[in-house]
Amino acid sequence: MPNNVVVLGTQWGDEGKGKVADLLTAKAGVVVRSQGGNNAGHTLVVGDKKVVVRLVPSGILHSSCQCLIGSGVVVSPEALFTEIEELKQAGFTDAESRIKVSGACAMLLPIHPAIDRGAEKKRGKNAIGTTGRGIGPCYEDKVARRGVRIGDLFDMKRFEERLKSLLDYRNFMLKNYYDEPEVSFESVMENVMRYRERLLAMVTDVSDVIAKARAVGTKVLFEGAQGTFLDIDYGTYPYVTSSNTVAGGCCTGSGAGPLHIDYVLGIAKAYTTRVGGGPFPTELTDEIGKGICTRGKEFGAVTGRPRRAGWYDAVAMRRAVTINSLSGIALMKLDVLDGMDEVKICTAYKLPNGAITELPPLAADDYAMVTPVYETMPGWKESTFGITEFDKLPVNARNYVRRLEELAGVKIAILSTGPERDQTIYIEDPFA
Repeated sequence: MPNNVVVLGTQWGDEGKGKVADLLTAKAGVVVRSQGGNNAGHTLVVGDKKVVVRLVPSGILHSSCQCLIGSGVVVSPEALFTEIEELKQAGFTDAESRIKVSGACAMLLPIHPAIDRGAEKKRGKNAIGTTGRGIGPCYEDKVARRGVRIGDLFDMKRFEERLKSLLDYRNFMLKNYYDEPEVSFESVMENVMRYRERLLAMVTDVSDVIAKARAVGTKVLFEGAQGTFLDIDYGTYPYVTSSNTVAGGCCTGSGAGPLHIDYVLGIAKAYTTRVGGGPFPTELTDEIGKGICTRGKEFGAVTGRPRRAGWYDAVAMRRAVTINSLSGIALMKLDVLDGMDEVKICTAYKLPNGAITELPPLAADDYAMVTPVYETMPGWKESTFGITEFDKLPVNARNYVRRLEELAGVKIAILSTGPERDQTIYIEDPFA
């Protein structure tokens, strides 16, 4: 019986991971975030409540669940405690007491959004489309070994020394390269000290908590952020995020051993979307694409930016299956395709030289040059919204789902037919 399950996105993010993580957390005692920052928004709908979590794991809605933020996450103290206050206002008054943070997390400071915005402005028409929240610059400082970590707050002399060094470097860039105002040491210290005591009270050894949970058979859910094709190594570089969003990142960003992962559940929409710049082979810029966006309410949970929509990309999914070693797929928003005369699936790419490939390229420049090869299937006029049994779906909807499963070579374990918890078809329980 699987005790440790990974939930991650298999497309360009925004696949509906929040709902699935929330559903599975009902069976888990621990849920872990292992990468990303407050640029990742998961929307959870419970009855008449709609909650957006960004840094906090989705398991926070379950009172019996312990929520961990692993060392692979970059943490803005201000964003974290703003989110905790939002949760308290939504009725989750014990949120802060159930969240623990690794002391090895890189700390996202006010200097980082300033650098992020300056860099995007400098790129001009080549802007990546970041959220502007400073995630990339914070990861950059972490890798360059000039950043500060949450654990540094235990020794304020050391923290101040490292902060001064970081600000010297970053302010030089802001002033002389980005032509932006500098961020003062005093303003950053004021921001940090506002949250220091509360933050230190949450620090724990995340790897040890996971190991002890596994030892006693407690189920652990690893909640990914963003999606496979935003991975810094395997995504459409440079139009990617700054962390490893694939299954391996859940291990390095939490301290769990790779052999301790029992099941990897990949989340995919029944179509495809992405936010920001970068190649998108199946993108629909016509009325069909607009209709999908409207029915699917395709706007970013954090930024509110409209998403780009297109047909389901089975070529990209093949890559996602391989590099994540998927055990199963959760297919989301099937109901958005209701009422269409036909639906299309991208089954291959045509290269500029006319060759056909069933695997995607690794470079964004090459990705932008491919032409999708489509397979067309009949649509369905009947509603799938809220259906909870697979056999009650319209026959054409069932055929579509089975074809996606066949193309991926991986079973579809969960099928979502609406935003609510109970608007779900369970075919296989990842924890069973």
